[in-house]
Amino acid sequence: MARPRTTARTVEHPDLSEVSLQQVLEALADPVRRLVASQLARAGEDLRCGTFDAPVSLSTLTHHFTVLREAGVIRQYYVGTAKMNTLRTEEMEQRFPGLLSAVLAAAAREGEAGAV
Repeated sequence: MARPRTTARTVEHPDLSEVSLQQVLEALADPVRRLVASQLARAGEDLRCGTFDAPVSLSTLTHHFTVLREAGVIRQYYVGTAKMNTLRTEEMEQRFPGLLSAVLAAAAREGEAGAV
């Protein structure tokens, strides 16, 4: 018989002081990951993993979330069984001033905000 979970589920996040510019740029170089970041930025609120409109399978999308999280671009946390996502906008701005907003603005200008 399985034991009931007694502790809250948590997700590990890097300290942005340990994240390199190379890692962030590689994470945001992928159009699907830029799409995820753009959708989060436009939403103005945290989004569940299942609410993203992306042209990939759920398992592939999970990989993209992991890359973004490990690069410090997003923060993930659980609300019940739902995994929520938020951009680490303020932290990214402190570590790499202007980078995230510039990438998202460029993606929008190239028409990536709605589709890949």
